[in-house]
Amino acid sequence: MWDNFKQILAAVILAIVIKTSIVEAYKIPSQSMEDTLLVGDFLLANKFLYGAHLPIVDWRLPAFRDPVPGDVVIFIFPHDGVTKYIKRCVAVAGDTVEVRNKQVFVNGKPFENPEYVKFIDIAASGQQSIKPRGAGGLDSRDNFGPYVVPRESYFMMGDNRDNSYDSRFWGPVHQDLVLGKAMIIHWSWNDELYPSPDVSLSDPLSVPKLFIYNVVHFFEKVRWNRLMNPIS
Repeated sequence: MWDNFKQILAAVILAIVIKTSIVEAYKIPSQSMEDTLLVGDFLLANKFLYGAHLPIVDWRLPAFRDPVPGDVVIFIFPHDGVTKYIKRCVAVAGDTVEVRNKQVFVNGKPFENPEYVKFIDIAASGQQSIKPRGAGGLDSRDNFGPYVVPRESYFMMGDNRDNSYDSRFWGPVHQDLVLGKAMIIHWSWNDELYPSPDVSLSDPLSVPKLFIYNVVHFFEKVRWNRLMNPIS
């Protein structure tokens, strides 16, 4: 029994070290990164690249490199210190960010749109609907800055530019809040195509109903073409 306990303990410790310091799995809960990442995508993130946090001791290992513009980054939301967000790094410390009629500029040069960047606001004419600056010249979603990214910080934006709560609204992300770089989609589950039935404590059969429903529609709900796709 002692030998078995030691093996289980070693496996648990190894799993914790890997999860907290090397690779961790995340699920996409919102539409802010569409169409690069979809709701129901499950991805793996490299936590070692940017300098992993060691559990318990609260130390950080040396980074191989810092986030650079274009990286898809997982980080802790600055305003609650708990929620995990995923966005694309657009600019780093010292860069000047400006948004003019939806077009992002970094240091005066257009920031190249990612392959699957998305704009959803379309006017009746078929043209993009642009939100002007607010009263008194206040920034808006489509017209922002110029803004200089502070020291040891990053400016993050979602690829679904018209539907992303990001640095345009709540500011930069300090490097201490960065967790890792998104690497690959290892699973993708489309619950919009065949929405799963709700589970209710008042209905003891709701759990088996959910299980049977998902088994029946398993092949339709898995986005097979997204499995093992690298994230860029």
